[in-house]
Amino acid sequence: MSVLVLVLAVSAACCVGFGFVLQQSAAQRAPLGDFLSPRLLLDLLRVPSWLGGLALMVAGMVLGAIALGRGDVSLVEPLLATNLLFALALSRHRTRQSLGRQGWAGLALLAGGVSAFILAGEPRGGSAVTDPVRHWVIIGVMTGSALLLTTCAKRSRLNWGPVLLALAAGLLYGVQDALTRVSGQRFSDGGLAELLTGWQPYGVLALGITGLVLVQSAFETAPLRKSLPALTAAQPLAGIACGVGFLGDRLHTDTGALAWEAAGLAAIVAGIVLLGRHPCLPHGTAGGERVDALQRR
Repeated sequence: MSVLVLVLAVSAACCVGFGFVLQQSAAQRAPLGDFLSPRLLLDLLRVPSWLGGLALMVAGMVLGAIALGRGDVSLVEPLLATNLLFALALSRHRTRQSLGRQGWAGLALLAGGVSAFILAGEPRGGSAVTDPVRHWVIIGVMTGSALLLTTCAKRSRLNWGPVLLALAAGLLYGVQDALTRVSGQRFSDGGLAELLTGWQPYGVLALGITGLVLVQSAFETAPLRKSLPALTAAQPLAGIACGVGFLGDRLHTDTGALAWEAAGLAAIVAGIVLLGRHPCLPHGTAGGERVDALQRR
């Protein structure tokens, strides 16, 4: 694994994790009538702390794009999932609360899962699938699932709406990462003209804006600990599916390697859930009250 890719991906995770904390602290005070509306972004643009969080998120996306241009999606995505560690670090600094057994266990599971997946799978590049049907089937499944989750979140009378929105955003961000990789390849092959004549960069922009609305709506209606774990878990899984599905990423597929890869992904998800439920992440009651108010509308 390239040291440069490692540094870029972890730096991207740091920026994104810090950015999420700042964004959620501002979004939870946004007007409830802006739920799942682009107006939410317009309202948040007036909040300096949210703009700071957005700037960090954009910086993380740029660093992540560079990492994706130099490394395989199946390698970079697990590293990007460590953004939750940095979100936890900032929240811990604010709350002055120690990690405790739960925090250390989550940290060990996440770090161990990332290491196990990368060491067992040894993600490496290959020839991208040229069949457009396969591209659209995988992208369609991801975006269709995100649409279904969003619809369920809007209609749900339980407190699962923010979790479902975060899952939907994670799926979209995973597809966005894959299309970012394709866009980078097009730019390397033919420059700006080659990049702008393809649909992929416009797909990256559309997915980014849609995902941002979903994430901020989740942040608006629930505490960070309820939405961020789902977002952080869904994105790498979707990205790896796209990388192996149509970008040509290759993993070891013998029985032992597959077992370790599956165990690594399971450990990543388990670690994310443990860290996301850590007491130092913002939880409070405001998020639940806003969900109840939304359900009564």
